[in-house]
Amino acid sequence: MQFSSNELYLMINHQPVNKRLWLPKADLSLANLPGANLTGAYLRMANLRMADLTGADLTGADLSGANLSGADLRWANLSGADLSGADLSGADLSWANLSVANLSEANLSVADLSGAKYTKKTKWPDRFDPVKAGAKIE
Repeated sequence: MQFSSNELYLMINHQPVNKRLWLPKADLSLANLPGANLTGAYLRMANLRMADLTGADLTGADLSGANLSGADLRWANLSGADLSGADLSGADLSWANLSVANLSEANLSVADLSGAKYTKKTKWPDRFDPVKAGAKIE
């Protein structure tokens, strides 16, 4: 299922209070969502390839298995987000908040993590060195 810009705007900005945005397997590739509030969104297996999520709030979002290859996640808040098994190859995660995020089994090849913040509770793929990738522990 693919959404127009207007449909995305309406879904994100007119969510009922205390309701999660529920879009598993949705095609949001190339979506323009800078600054979007996607707190707690259920985007498992969604296609967000090349999406602009600059400064988006994805706190606690379920992005497990999602395709975020080439996505712009600069300054995004991914605190507590589940990115396990996500494809983040070539994604820009510079200055993103990855505190307590689960990135186990995620593909971070060629991802930009310069200045990204993480904590001791952030889960990384096996043998991945966040410091070498440019991330900073809080």
